[in-house]
Amino acid sequence: MHLTDFDVVVVGAGFYGATMAERVASQLGCSVCVIDRRHHVGGNAYSEVDAESGVEVHRYGTHIFHTNSELVWSHLQRFTSFTDYRHRVITVARGRVYSMPINLATISAAFGRHMTPQEASAVIAAEAGAAGQSRALNLEDKAVGSIGRTLYDLLIRGYTQKQWQTDPKDLSADIISRLPVRMTYNDRYFSDRFEGMPSRGYTAVFQQMLKHPKIDVRLGVDFFDVAESLRPRQLVIYTGPIDRFFGYRCGLLGWRTVELERQVHDVADFQGTAVINYADEEVPFTRIHEFKHLHPEREHALAKTTIYREYSRFAGREDEPYYPINTQADKRIMESYKIMMAAHPNVIFGGRLGSYKYLDMHQAIGAALKTFEHQVRPFLAGAGMRERVAVND
Repeated sequence: MHLTDFDVVVVGAGFYGATMAERVASQLGCSVCVIDRRHHVGGNAYSEVDAESGVEVHRYGTHIFHTNSELVWSHLQRFTSFTDYRHRVITVARGRVYSMPINLATISAAFGRHMTPQEASAVIAAEAGAAGQSRALNLEDKAVGSIGRTLYDLLIRGYTQKQWQTDPKDLSADIISRLPVRMTYNDRYFSDRFEGMPSRGYTAVFQQMLKHPKIDVRLGVDFFDVAESLRPRQLVIYTGPIDRFFGYRCGLLGWRTVELERQVHDVADFQGTAVINYADEEVPFTRIHEFKHLHPEREHALAKTTIYREYSRFAGREDEPYYPINTQADKRIMESYKIMMAAHPNVIFGGRLGSYKYLDMHQAIGAALKTFEHQVRPFLAGAGMRERVAVND
């Protein structure tokens, strides 16, 4: 079939695009063509078995599924079962080990003595108060005013410097929300109601979502090579970079990207856990992923393991964007693109790249389910050329 023969063209086979495609096909019986410039489905959640170690790895860094949304959780369980994996993260700083997010064990270790919740709260409050900032002028001010100087210098400053390649004093306070501090020994990284790993991996989830007979998946296809062949009023669900869609006419949006350095080691276990962060500025990478620990229920025939060292840097136009920088200049650029979206009422912009928002997997699915009901279903029911909100919340 030619692209013009499909009711809907979905650009991008990540969670937003795959959710949209499955809903359109299964709920409306419409034909969908999913195209992706990559040669695999799944977007940044793609997983594959490392041929050398036999370990399933996440090519774009560790992905843990977690959500508080029962709607999203139940929806995804149509395509996969989940393990009972609970994510825990270790930070190495100055040669010592700390659990993250900051909890009572972290605070006691940082100050070198056992503390009760009341004592820990008092120590942090005293340091935060001593910072004397009534208004956070930058990221460092906001962090110190939240957790105090000791924890900030030990666990946050160096890591942030590496992650953003910028002195935290020169970063906007808006980049971080208030840092979580738990006055208990709860060391679970996420506090959501639902958490786990897809039993057969992420790629298997996408294969299940996209196997409907009304869905045709075409990989290695760049939307901009085929865009001119689409019908003028054909519905397009676009999850690619929003600035590229408009030819960068309002400017290039700022993103951070990561480089992942793969290593295979002839040991059954390299670091003892899935993710370890490295807070010291002199350590060039931000963290090490060891994917074998994401599925402790699996048996591996080889005494080998695969790790990825992660390095953070600014993204160029040809890089894979991960985190929107979202400076004031970026916000102004995005507002200009939102105005331009009104001229494309048959295009729905969504996903992380299409909305210029950092969306976790569950947020991308939730946004897609909402947009399907409020925009896609009405469009395909005949109200498609109505005026609508250009970008979904």
